[in-house]
Order: sequence, then C-alpha cells, then structure tokens
Amino acid sequence: MSAETRLRETICLLAKSMFDRGLTGGSTGNISARTEDGGLLVSPTGTSFGRLDPARLSRFDAQGRLTDGDPPTKEMPLHSAFYDTRSSAGAVVHLHACHSVAWSMMPGLDADNFLPPLTPYAIMKLGKVKLLPFYMPGDPAMGEAVRGLAGRRSAVMLANHGPVVAGKDAEAACNAIEELEDTARLAVLMRGYDAQMLTPEQVNNLVTRFDVEWDT
Repeated sequence: MSAETRLRETICLLAKSMFDRGLTGGSTGNISARTEDGGLLVSPTGTSFGRLDPARLSRFDAQGRLTDGDPPTKEMPLHSAFYDTRSSAGAVVHLHACHSVAWSMMPGLDADNFLPPLTPYAIMKLGKVKLLPFYMPGDPAMGEAVRGLAGRRSAVMLANHGPVVAGKDAEAACNAIEELEDTARLAVLMRGYDAQMLTPEQVNNLVTRFDVEWDT
C-alpha cells in the first residue's frame, strides 16, 4: 500500500469516527492533509464525514491545481491560509461541533483566548484559540482573517459556525479539534458556576513544560 493510499484511508477513517460520535453532522465539516509530494488531499464539497470515499477525495498538486477527484470543499481558503502561514501544518480540519459553537455565542468571551483554562489538555494541544467573527460560509474573508494571524495560531473558532485546527498530521489535527470541543463542552456545563480554573501560574508552567506555542 502506498503512502498516499494509507493517507486517503486515514482521512476517511478519522472523519467517520468524528461523524459517528456526533462531532459534525449531515454534510458539514471538511478535512485536508499534505501528501508526500507537497500536494493536498481534501474532502469534497457537499460530502458527509460519515461516508467519504478514499478514491474520490479532491487531489491537488504542489502548485495548488486540482488534478483528480471531486470538486473540493468551498472552505478551501481556510485550509490554504493555514498551509501558507504555518510551515508545520500537515493537516487541517473544520467541524460544526455543537458545544464549541454554543460557547462562541456566549457574551463576554475573550476573543484572543477563546477557551477558558479548565484543563491542561487544550492548552497543550492548541495554545490560544482565536475567536473570529461570523462570516458567511465559504467567504474568502475567513481565509484572510487566518492569514492576518501570520501563523501565530494553530486553531481558530469561527463564531456561530465552528472550529478550525491545523496539526502536524491528520491524526494530530483531529485529536486537537476534539480537545477543543471537549473543553468548550466543559465551559458550557460550568457556565454560571464558580468553577476553579487553572491559575495563570499553572498555565505558564504548562506552556513552559510542554513547549506550547503561546502567542502573547
């Protein structure tokens, strides 16, 4: 089995796992990953994470030309923005995850640091998550907003829409976006309670101990 065949199957396996667990529904969400030759494999437009076909993934060459497969997701500007600004990005995933979307609607959030410091794991896997304003689905301005971060963030939250995360590979990106959703779920559950969060000193210790990208 070739490396690309394995990557195609991995993308579809991870996507189905997230779909089966309700992390994105219907035909929502999109995922992409770098190929060994510098190209991209991307989930096609209008497809369900629960039924992706490895053979029909959109295939781009290293020059960004669609060379095979079905037409790609309309959110390609988001994916391209992460790849163009983060040299470490080997995969990008975007979900319409319920709890993170719900948390994005809450008043009084810190747009520069979307997730509250409830557990160490989101800090370790994501760093700070930037909350971006609402854009129409498919609006290229979303990609421009990511480019405006100049590669300083691995994750953003699109208000009233869903999270987008870049990782070193498909598995890392999916693990990180699941951590984002889990933390948002905790935040929703604890809303209105006097929750004991991690202290700034504990956060700083995590950032130092695990060499976390922590945009200041």
